Amino acid sequence: MNVVFALLLQQELPSGFLAGMQKFFGSPSMTTIGIWIAAGFTLAMFSFIFGDNPLFKLGQHLYLGLSAAWIMALTWFNLIKPNFVYRLIPFLDPKYGQAGATPFDPWVIIPAIMGMFIILRIIRPIAWLSRITFAFYIGGATGIAIPKVINGLLLPQFYSTINRIDVLPSNASEIVLLINSLILLVGALTVLVYFFFSVEHRGVIGRFARVGIYFLMIAFGASFGYTIMARVSLLIGRMQFLLIDWLHLNKIFPGAG
Repeated sequence: MNVVFALLLQQELPSGFLAGMQKFFGSPSMTTIGIWIAAGFTLAMFSFIFGDNPLFKLGQHLYLGLSAAWIMALTWFNLIKPNFVYRLIPFLDPKYGQAGATPFDPWVIIPAIMGMFIILRIIRPIAWLSRITFAFYIGGATGIAIPKVINGLLLPQFYSTINRIDVLPSNASEIVLLINSLILLVGALTVLVYFFFSVEHRGVIGRFARVGIYFLMIAFGASFGYTIMARVSLLIGRMQFLLIDWLHLNKIFPGAG
């Protein structure tokens, strides 16, 4: 019970507990057991190749459950405790009475109540309370995001594209950079024209919008290719784990490692 209390509130484990756990899970036998468990669940996820089956569902549910538990733990220790618990009950802070300790702040009750409103969506008669929180969240996030997107993405892109345009290139490499910068500038302008729906896309505006569609298709294709490459990289990593860490084929066939 003391360990649970320390984990949830003080975030300090009893003396020697953490060292003992690290020694236990870091032992060669536990490392071997962990590799076999990871290999088994990896094969369970790969079993989806043969269709949906109970083994795949088991691995899927465990993966989602562990991911949800990990996110909940991170949220509790990194957000809720320092920003709510320690501010409302400062003496629970391990730094209480020291420099840098969390000060008492009763105003955190308001965002806590608004956060509880989201959970009330599961209770149908009072589910409407969640709309208040979502309205504040969406409105505030939008108000914060729009200036950041304009100042952090849109304008710097135009500035960097325009600054690269050298009207008097002196060599072949500068000519290539000039052509590349002009292509990027045309692409950025035509894509913005495509998303400008206040004017009907006909005539000159329609032609610019059509060019913007081509640039969008190229961008989406490159993004999709990058996604496939990332997934293949993950597959290669899992296969290396199975063949080397689990089956140790690099020891059986030294050239394979």
